[in-house]
Amino acid sequence: MSKKILCVLSEYGYWGEELVGPLEEADAAGYETVFITPTGKRAHALPPSAKAGYFDPPLKKVVTDEYYAAKTREIDASPRLDNPISLKDWFPERPYFNDQNFGHELVAYHKKREECWDQLAEYDALLMVGGSGPLIDMVNNQRLHDMVLGFLKLNKLIIAECYAVTILAFARDWSERKSIISGRHVTGHALEYDYKDGTGVLGIDANFGPPFFPLEYILRDATAPNGQYHGGVGHERSTILDYPFLTGRSTQDSKLVGQLMVKVLEEGLDRYGW
Repeated sequence: MSKKILCVLSEYGYWGEELVGPLEEADAAGYETVFITPTGKRAHALPPSAKAGYFDPPLKKVVTDEYYAAKTREIDASPRLDNPISLKDWFPERPYFNDQNFGHELVAYHKKREECWDQLAEYDALLMVGGSGPLIDMVNNQRLHDMVLGFLKLNKLIIAECYAVTILAFARDWSERKSIISGRHVTGHALEYDYKDGTGVLGIDANFGPPFFPLEYILRDATAPNGQYHGGVGHERSTILDYPFLTGRSTQDSKLVGQLMVKVLEEGLDRYGW
């Protein structure tokens, strides 16, 4: 039986180390990583994550070292990320409520989604890489939400890093609309480490200022009342496993996220960090 991980990358830029860390661990453990993007366009790394010595304003420290910058450039220049799967061509779009044939279209949508969920059985885990790009085309992507729900239905490992953790708060069954991480333990970008200015993405020439939302607040609400958001402020890493959810706060967690991913898949680990 083949060992496969499905990895989602933003077409507006991913953070290099957040791909390299898990990818290296997956490679070493003999897992094939299959790449998918929202519309099938090739993904590229955010430039700061490929530049050694990049200084992060909130952390007041360099967050891109020589090794990960070089590995990011190496992967970005290789054909490995060429020809990704198109999420748009795979999963169906939910119809608008006021569409003329909404009832029939909704039945067709649910039928197609079930077929897509069945196809996820060949993968062992879903990995959603962070960075600022996911804010544009992953966080509020209905098709990606449905993919997450499919992995959840199959009780398979779901991994999210940095701002990609937001997807877990928004991926909800359209009928019930309940948070899938209610009562769960997760981490994600802490308020103390959010930019106040300078948020940017690939392909759009703009300074968005601060990120589009304070992720910490969203995760605190989404995990309530019996779960918990773990910021890990003041600690180098914050990595939380509450199976099937494995979350990493930021780029510094990337290697550990990869190591835990392998331990979950190979050894059945189901809890870490809380």
